[in-house]
Amino acid sequence: MKIDATQPLEYGTEENRNKIFGFWLFLGAEIALFATLFTVYFVLVNRFATGPSGAEIFEIGPVLAETFILLTSSFTIGLAVHSMRLGLKKQMMIFMIITLLLGAGFLGIEIFEFVTYVHEGATLSTSAFLSSLFVLLGTHGAHVTFGLLWGGAILFQLKKYGLDHRTANKSFIFSLYWHFLDVVWIFIFSFVYLKGLM
Repeated sequence: MKIDATQPLEYGTEENRNKIFGFWLFLGAEIALFATLFTVYFVLVNRFATGPSGAEIFEIGPVLAETFILLTSSFTIGLAVHSMRLGLKKQMMIFMIITLLLGAGFLGIEIFEFVTYVHEGATLSTSAFLSSLFVLLGTHGAHVTFGLLWGGAILFQLKKYGLDHRTANKSFIFSLYWHFLDVVWIFIFSFVYLKGLM
């Protein structure tokens, strides 16, 4: 397999470049998925039935914490890629571990938030608004959960096989996925929580 030394390690082979291009196409499908979920939410946002509205159940504190944690994790995964390009495997793995710990922290707050909603009588079946909210947030949370498992698998491969064009390619693609989740969260934070609190 011919490796192009003029390219960053993750782009070093034609196969690697094709995998990155293919993942961008996959992210296009993910954008369509979340665009559909946002559309459903915006259509149903005022359908409360006998349940509470967003203004009645949303709390800015946990949401700000989630946002800060996820944006910080976007920064740390960027540092992991930077370390990877410098050939610093140990630093790269440390930043990836920090990223995954932050992701787990985000997920913990989101689960606590869901439990709080249910205790307040705001469940998936209470109203169309809450159904669309739970599906949107739950889909994003499921993606974060998958990301934690995926990132853990990449860490295992880095430890076992070291930093080469294959593990670098996987790590870079993972970083694209993680940044995508952060961008989706910014939309959730802005158009679901902030708008819902008004």
